[in-house]
Amino acid sequence: MVDKLKIGVLGASGYTGADLVRLAAAHPQTEIAALTANTHAGKTMGEVFPHLAGLDLPKLTRIDDADWGKLDAVFCGLPHGTTQDVIAALPEQVKVIDMSADFRLRDVETYARWYGHEHRAPELQKMAVYGQSEHYRGEISRARLVACPGCYPTAALLLLLPLMGAGLIGENRLIIDAKSGVSGAGRGLKQNTLFCEAGEGLAPYAVAAHRHAPEIEQEISRAAARDLNITFTPHLVPMSRGELLTVYADLNEGVGAADVRVHLEARYRNEPFVRVVPEGVIPGTSHVRGSNFCLIGVFADRVPGRIILVSTLDNLVKGSSGQALQNMNLMFGLDETTGLGQQALFP
Repeated sequence: MVDKLKIGVLGASGYTGADLVRLAAAHPQTEIAALTANTHAGKTMGEVFPHLAGLDLPKLTRIDDADWGKLDAVFCGLPHGTTQDVIAALPEQVKVIDMSADFRLRDVETYARWYGHEHRAPELQKMAVYGQSEHYRGEISRARLVACPGCYPTAALLLLLPLMGAGLIGENRLIIDAKSGVSGAGRGLKQNTLFCEAGEGLAPYAVAAHRHAPEIEQEISRAAARDLNITFTPHLVPMSRGELLTVYADLNEGVGAADVRVHLEARYRNEPFVRVVPEGVIPGTSHVRGSNFCLIGVFADRVPGRIILVSTLDNLVKGSSGQALQNMNLMFGLDETTGLGQQALFP
């Protein structure tokens, strides 16, 4: 057992930063020693997030004023494009769990193409480990810098990586229909997330242009050992948190839905946070709200040779801060379930 870890949270005034604080405050092996939020510097977390007012936390500071040398680990919840320079300036002994998109894409040219600017820390990118906990556990445990997956990729890859690796589903007509709560868009002011714009309605966004698509393609291409493309369409749902993916795929010759179910059940039988629901049960976002769990459903399509797969998770927990804390546990040799035993909040 290691001594209590001193951690810091960059971007603590965002939704993912606040949820990281909520979870880390209940973690028996962490002490929150630094919190940054440039626009709220000098305030308490309770002033920014009243639901956290009862916690004994340091005041928010500017990034430039934080004392990184006393920390064991830093969680980064900054907007994309801002994390690379900040992490490059951190002391080398500090381990980094990045919840932004800045180190998820392994190829810096792909990053530049999708994010509109050159990668500012290419040497760090070479050492970054993709933080999908269930599939890169060994690499994560040895890493100094872990790039936590996006929320949509987490839900998609937990479904697809085992099936691609085993050659059970086809690679050419893969369709991912994705839906997320409004918190996935962040806490900044945007017209499409205003109540009158997002409430009582449903709409796709970033059609054929969402930045999580190349991230999903990157990882399933590695599993399949060849370059693959997907059809990925995200939708904004008028709820605060939660995410659900419906994936449509061809079955390879001689493979049935029952084979897919058996394979997924075997792959995740000993995983603490991934569950394949019983046959006939349909996963829903209310089954995972506030928890670090991902639920998976397997259904035979009425179209012969096709399968329908469903995965659901809380975009702020397993899709972000919970997986980040799970990765921290792995990086420091702790039981990866530590601090993450919360069951879903229902109803």
